[in-house]
Amino acid sequence: MTSTAFRIGGDLSVRRLGFGAMHLATEPGPARETSLAVARRAVELGITLIDTAYLYGGGANEELLAEALHPYPDGLLITTKVGVAQSGPLGEWQLAGRPEVLRDQVEQALRRLRVERIELLQLHRVDPRTPLADQVGTLRDLRTEGKIGRIGLSEVTVDELDQARRIVDIASVQNRYNLLDREHEPVLAACAAAGIAFLPWRPVAWGESGARAEVAAVAAELDATPTQVALAWLLGRSPVILPIPGTARIDHLEENLAAERLHLTRAHHDRLDRLPELTQGSVSSVTTEAG
Repeated sequence: MTSTAFRIGGDLSVRRLGFGAMHLATEPGPARETSLAVARRAVELGITLIDTAYLYGGGANEELLAEALHPYPDGLLITTKVGVAQSGPLGEWQLAGRPEVLRDQVEQALRRLRVERIELLQLHRVDPRTPLADQVGTLRDLRTEGKIGRIGLSEVTVDELDQARRIVDIASVQNRYNLLDREHEPVLAACAAAGIAFLPWRPVAWGESGARAEVAAVAAELDATPTQVALAWLLGRSPVILPIPGTARIDHLEENLAAERLHLTRAHHDRLDRLPELTQGSVSSVTTEAG
């Protein structure tokens, strides 16, 4: 039977099926009120892992979660990401891994989330203009200072993961991965071998799963949706996978969580494993679609 829990870093227990907050609207108005309700409903339904980032609205997403959920219930992990910033005449988002930037973004995240320590802090992207050792070393120093509990990386290669692990313990990796896009299979394998949590972003291929006849057929056989099949496949793919599907609707949130109860047989897994990939290609720039 598929386990529904995982210990990040070997000690921080979370429910494997989490929630990605990226799609929650933060501007004042009815949409924001709905976002607050979705975040609260996620916790009511037992979600213990919520993913956000400075990139999501320049910190507005973090502030929304704090408004919705603080004081946080015991066992709730809100993980955030740093390492991108707005600069230039048009305020474009760019990679920003300089130590002073990372330090400032962590301090600001602590304030916005209303916490004294971020239990899991992830580097949103590796900035090629700054040595990886400086970026990871800064996060290691912040951990030593007690401002970070555990360190994660996002959108990294196996080599980058290996380099980072020679500097500090890495508790999680957040790379793009789903039923139709398995470009980062080697990274997943490395995480599985080391017991590192793997948080796939874009976990359901944004509706493309339902366009595949085989996925639709499996969904029909199980009286489920293609999205539920895609999430159940991820949960069965490796015990280190922690999917974080995002939505701005309560009904979709409840639908996603129901995937945890969906049983895919070995035959179902074999059929889905053989699907040809629809690889999206590498992310070359930072956008609001980034995980």
